[in-house]
Amino acid sequence: MPRVDSPTVRRRELGALLRQYRNEAGLAVKDVTDRLLCSAAKISRIETGQRSATPRDVRDLCDMYGVNDPAVRDRLMGLARESRQQGWWQRYDLDSPLQTYVGLEAASSHINDYESSTVPGLLQTHDYANAMLRVWQPEKSPEQRKQAIEARLIRQRLLDTDGGPRLWTVMDEAVLHRRVGGTDVMRTQLEHILKASEATAVTVQVLPFRAGAHRGMDSTFVLLDFDEPAVSSIVYVEGMVGQLYLEQPADVARYRRAFDELRAVALSPADSAQLIVDVAREM
Repeated sequence: MPRVDSPTVRRRELGALLRQYRNEAGLAVKDVTDRLLCSAAKISRIETGQRSATPRDVRDLCDMYGVNDPAVRDRLMGLARESRQQGWWQRYDLDSPLQTYVGLEAASSHINDYESSTVPGLLQTHDYANAMLRVWQPEKSPEQRKQAIEARLIRQRLLDTDGGPRLWTVMDEAVLHRRVGGTDVMRTQLEHILKASEATAVTVQVLPFRAGAHRGMDSTFVLLDFDEPAVSSIVYVEGMVGQLYLEQPADVARYRRAFDELRAVALSPADSAQLIVDVAREM
């Protein structure tokens, strides 16, 4: 299936380019707001991709920044139009932070995912996801959980798209032994991970108990990379306190080092597959 473009990433790409042109013009945000009679929050949200810019916004900013090349202006106008389109995930009753994440995930080129206690969302079965949501979000209605699961299963099609992202996941061994939904559900889930790991776009490693202390013991995180040069890599950290997005180069580099260390001490993909087989047989 063809890959679906993401308005979330188009907003980030447009914002990064507009910030670049503002800096090249030697203008501060206050200079822009004074001339356009708008708030600093508006310019900041546009530049960070949190708000869509209208074609008129782009026109006015290009005029102010001295961006006169017709091809460049057309490209920026195109990004503004694309950033205001609807993503498929916006049809679902998903929390705003999750919608943002799905939009970023949809346009990523590489997904490095470390999980300490649960199967990565892109590899979860319907029954596993349902069992998790019943515990994680007990306040949600059955219809809301149904929508969340349906959206999660649609997300998984990313791994089958032409030019889709490559998923590299490291899971703590605890993920394999925790019988979410009961023995039958978990056994089916393990079999699903094995089948998914056979795809060229998916690499699965298990961090065994015998590895001892490691960098990921107190956290789970996802590192998203993008092909577009103007779109920076981002780290997504999720927990009971909420969702956190880290974009500063130093933060991204720290988590990238951590992921490299985790996969270095994890079992090889082949040994990981054998461990998954062994755990499934013992259930």
